[in-house]
Amino acid sequence: MNKSDLKPAVVFAEFAKINEIPRPSKREEKMIEYLKNWGESHALETKVDETGNVLIRKPATKGMENRKTVILQSHMDMVCDKLVDVEFDFDKDAIKTYVDGEWLTADGTTLGADDGIGCAIELAILASDDIEHGPVECVFTRDEETGLTGAEGMKAGFMTGDYLINLDSEDEGEIFVSCAGGRNTQAKFTFTRQQAPTGSFFLKGSLKGLVGGHSGDDINKKRANAIKLLARFIFQTMKRYEGVTLAQFHSGKLHNAIPRDGYFVMAVPNDLKENVRADWNVFASEVEDEFHVTDTQMVFSMESTDAEPVIDPAVARNFIWALQAVDNGIYAICQDPELNGMVETSSNIASVHSSDTTIDILSSQRSNVMSNLDNMCATIQAVFELAGAEAISSDGYPAWKMKADSKLQKIVKDSYVKLFGKEPVVRGIHAGLECGLFSERYPNLDMVSFGPTLRFVHTPDERLHIPTVQMVWDHLLDVLKNIPQK
Repeated sequence: MNKSDLKPAVVFAEFAKINEIPRPSKREEKMIEYLKNWGESHALETKVDETGNVLIRKPATKGMENRKTVILQSHMDMVCDKLVDVEFDFDKDAIKTYVDGEWLTADGTTLGADDGIGCAIELAILASDDIEHGPVECVFTRDEETGLTGAEGMKAGFMTGDYLINLDSEDEGEIFVSCAGGRNTQAKFTFTRQQAPTGSFFLKGSLKGLVGGHSGDDINKKRANAIKLLARFIFQTMKRYEGVTLAQFHSGKLHNAIPRDGYFVMAVPNDLKENVRADWNVFASEVEDEFHVTDTQMVFSMESTDAEPVIDPAVARNFIWALQAVDNGIYAICQDPELNGMVETSSNIASVHSSDTTIDILSSQRSNVMSNLDNMCATIQAVFELAGAEAISSDGYPAWKMKADSKLQKIVKDSYVKLFGKEPVVRGIHAGLECGLFSERYPNLDMVSFGPTLRFVHTPDERLHIPTVQMVWDHLLDVLKNIPQK
């Protein structure tokens, strides 16, 4: 399949244009300007709020003027990640895509289909003159990926529709009706560097090639976390040998991604260097076996490196003990039978970076139950505070609760059965969606979320399943055609 053969052509054409525009989270100015110019050039009512969210309003087609207004919503920013050996500037360069069988992917970077494909579907709806629909409001929010600040900053009244369809889901055939709330917890260790003990030998241990993934949607897949693995080895080494000190620790980039690579620099007594190398090889073999289903391309390496001042040994020990002890992964499973065993509460240690005087740790907690989200954050804080760090949790964003009497849910479900002859899965998602924030400002808004199939989002392996884009397009057009009267 060639890119010129992708269907629906109007959607993929819009997506190609979007991927020419740099749009990192918090730096979406070029995308905001593009959308504003796009709406105005198509003679459609267009407005930008003070936060930078864009709304483009399209009137109903002939004979559909009395239908209720539907809001289509996607976020304009993308997670920016790349392979370590790829040269790419997300503030300047266009995403390079290619077709791999039935999948569209990118050359060494994130694809941006999360949520560029949702934006493309919206623009295709706005551009089309051969589909039936009532009044439509297409909303493009900014900075969803690093804090949902676009949705957070949106004021009541910016949107005026009755129904909202969020196009930021990643599994075709699944209709999402609730999502988790989330908060970030940050910890900081402060120290003064010291000279390494006399006779120390410096080793750099690195790990790459992990699958990683979305810290909400993929947290139940038992994928390896680079931070936890590197800390595990250092913990074992410090427990086994006297005189081991730490100089550097670096892993992870994004609060909402499972870290895929990282490295540390440690100083060990010269007469123990071969023991530590041998231990590393044994550790690598054991971990590869532990994650032989999910992470099949792990690459462990260890090499000698230059001497440098080390972290205060007492602080380094407390830091490593805290990383060994802190919760990571699933904490609780939903007991509500309607949510079908979905993850309820989780935590992900997302990034750790040392400097000359500090070690900074970022983690993210998620839950559909806000009291348990508070508890999970408190648990993470307690571990780091007991170890001597400063720890604080953000305000975060709320969960989106399932609406029991949703009329939109029935319309979307009935349409799917009619088109494809099978029942869609109706469920919640452990990832955060902007619907939680919308539900606070628009309490009467009836919402669902669906979209084409994506895999490995928030990583350079991100890919979009091409056939599902046509399915979502057909489904959405049928839903718009069947929206009830006011």
